[in-house]
Amino acid sequence: MELPPFLVTFLAMAIAAVLLRKLKSTSRRVYNLPPGPRPWPVIGNFNLIGALPHRSIHELSKKYGPLMHLRFGSFSVVVGSSVDMAKFFLKTHDVLFLDRPRTASGKHTTYNYADITWSPYGAYWRQARRICLTEVFSARRLASFEHIRADEVRALVRGLFAASASGAAVHLNRDHLSTLSMNVITRMVLGKRFFGEGADAAEGPVSSLAEFKWMLDELLLLNGVLNVGDWIPWLDWLDLQGYVRRMKKLGRMFDAFMEHVLDEHSERRRREGEGFVARDMVDVLMQLADDPALEVKLGRVGVKAFTQDLIAGGTESSSVTVEWAISELLRKPAIFAAATEELDRVVGRGRWVAEHDLPRLPYLEAVVKETMRVHPIVPLLIPRVAREDAAVGGYDIPRGTRVLVNMWTIGRDPALWDAPEEFAPERFVGSKVDVKGQDFELLPFGSGRRMCPGYNLGLKVIQLTLANLLHGFSWRLPDGMAREELSMDEVFGLSTTRKVPLEVVVEPKLPVELYV
Repeated sequence: MELPPFLVTFLAMAIAAVLLRKLKSTSRRVYNLPPGPRPWPVIGNFNLIGALPHRSIHELSKKYGPLMHLRFGSFSVVVGSSVDMAKFFLKTHDVLFLDRPRTASGKHTTYNYADITWSPYGAYWRQARRICLTEVFSARRLASFEHIRADEVRALVRGLFAASASGAAVHLNRDHLSTLSMNVITRMVLGKRFFGEGADAAEGPVSSLAEFKWMLDELLLLNGVLNVGDWIPWLDWLDLQGYVRRMKKLGRMFDAFMEHVLDEHSERRRREGEGFVARDMVDVLMQLADDPALEVKLGRVGVKAFTQDLIAGGTESSSVTVEWAISELLRKPAIFAAATEELDRVVGRGRWVAEHDLPRLPYLEAVVKETMRVHPIVPLLIPRVAREDAAVGGYDIPRGTRVLVNMWTIGRDPALWDAPEEFAPERFVGSKVDVKGQDFELLPFGSGRRMCPGYNLGLKVIQLTLANLLHGFSWRLPDGMAREELSMDEVFGLSTTRKVPLEVVVEPKLPVELYV
């Protein structure tokens, strides 16, 4: 019996597909992957990852070594957990690992990968990085905003002074540090003081500190979660954890806010005409967007994505680091005393700490470095993707592999640090180890081409804030709480914050006229 022509064609195509698949499987290169746990079907090694992935991966690396292979769903993951591995991925072969994975958070919360953090390597990203280094975060521009940082630190100490009158405990970050960091960045980026005393009139889609803080917390959380759909693409449509729904909602909220901001700036440009002068970073970005000489057109979406990046990156890192520093100091009175003694000796009791004082405060700098070692801002540096096949230490890293560098593990390596679990700033006094991307045992801002471009701003805000808090107040835990009882539990996200907000009792110790 003769088969119908369409059936013959179908069978021929099916046979050809099977043969082609077999041919590919037999000709596929066999890679010598780094050691790691055996993956389960479908989920890979997700069963070994707990609520704090950096700690779970740390425990695995103690068994499998500083270069480890994991399988997360459909994707290979290589984890570097030593100085040598960090240097390999971030410096020696940086160009091979410059790409970012395509994630739901990058798509839905950063304008389809249009921001600096998640945009793929290419002309657009190179231009964005150049804009950051030469325009947005140049030494000249940061210096021009020094008065803003000083103003907001004064507002912080005034707020704490007022809160101290009752003698009750205050939530340091929620009620004070978050307001400081948000106002510093909104004044620099958006040209407005949005929250607290002297704030501009609340207009537009975001009108409260609580809502704005929630949006930023949600953004950093959703950009750091292990979303199942990112790792098992054929399950993406189910949104099993509900993360994608939250991402889409958050993306709409941020876009409404950004549209309002750009409309305000456009109106002021129109009003001022030829006499217009850029006053903030959005003004600068909008001028650049109109520059016909740009290699890649920035456009309105690019301006919104960059602006969102600046706000998110500039608020969380400083407030979180200062809160962790105060937490550690409350558990170590001798270290607290050494830091305040340096401030009294160098600055004196008659004024506040200014930015020009910071280079003369080496112990304070050591406290900040030690805080960043023990509580890295991003414990698992933002993932990268291998652009080509690579090899290290006799092992293969296939193209497309996702790469993580675990700074939490490096910060606890006993081969690098004496008593690594101890908070001991003295280890950095007289040390040449810095946080600017060249010393791979301490990389709070990353390293290489993908290093955080705003690290200088972050350091200034962190050091100035911490210095004035220690200089202006005595600190203690609420009555009935021993320092050993202070919780140091974490919550994982793109940055790792305290699980339990820090509550403290503060008492002013400088002349009263300095606080008013």
